[in-house]
Amino acid sequence: MENRALNLLDEALGLDHQTDPWPLCGKVVLVEDCVETSGCFVLHQLLKRTLSPQSPNNTIIFLAFSHSFSHYDRIVRKLGCNLVAQRENGRFFFFDMLKQLCPDEKEGKTGKGGFPALYRKMQKTIGALPENNQNHATIMIDDMSLMEVAAHGSLEHVLDFMHYCHTLTSEFGCSLITLNHEDIYSSMERPTFMLQMEYLTDVLIKVEPLATGLAADVHGQLTVLNRGICKVKGSSKNKISNFHFKVKENGVDYFYPGTRT
Repeated sequence: MENRALNLLDEALGLDHQTDPWPLCGKVVLVEDCVETSGCFVLHQLLKRTLSPQSPNNTIIFLAFSHSFSHYDRIVRKLGCNLVAQRENGRFFFFDMLKQLCPDEKEGKTGKGGFPALYRKMQKTIGALPENNQNHATIMIDDMSLMEVAAHGSLEHVLDFMHYCHTLTSEFGCSLITLNHEDIYSSMERPTFMLQMEYLTDVLIKVEPLATGLAADVHGQLTVLNRGICKVKGSSKNKISNFHFKVKENGVDYFYPGTRT
């Protein structure tokens, strides 16, 4: 049952184990959630999926603005993935942004410390991978909204950094996966870096509460917009998939509305 549920998500993301174990190479994936319904479980699932034995060439560069390494290791371990082991064998690189002080405006502009230094470390990490594995690297950011806090309120610095991250997808063919809280800026104009990310996104995953309200056996709904996944006579079309989901301690059940898997 769990494998069937995961296959629904794989299909929505365009993952096909028989043809390509990780076709998200070079793509930008944006997960958007809200206060009522957290999308962190999607990030946990993608962590597990990226580091699966079926994709041995995959590597993750994880930028943690929200939680510590022990937090993610504890949760993902319940899903069957050991982040300590993955870090030791060079498949998981964890950047704990909770322990690092980001620069003030003057220091940021001189390129010393902060986001410029972080970008250079990421670029060096990916560049040090075997050449055949570089396009299987994935940059994950666990909370875009906290990047503004880390940049001392400088939206310009955040925009520049996200631009730098996107250039890595072109330079190395790696993927970029970010989590964003959509309703953080609901009472004001959305910042440019969020609009830019939505524009660049190849796969948009929206995590929302049920329109009918709370339910004991359904925690929310998941909508996946995959741009250009369907090829029709040389052109590309968007594919939209919609699921309901229930988060469990050791996994997630995905199922079509009105059904149970």
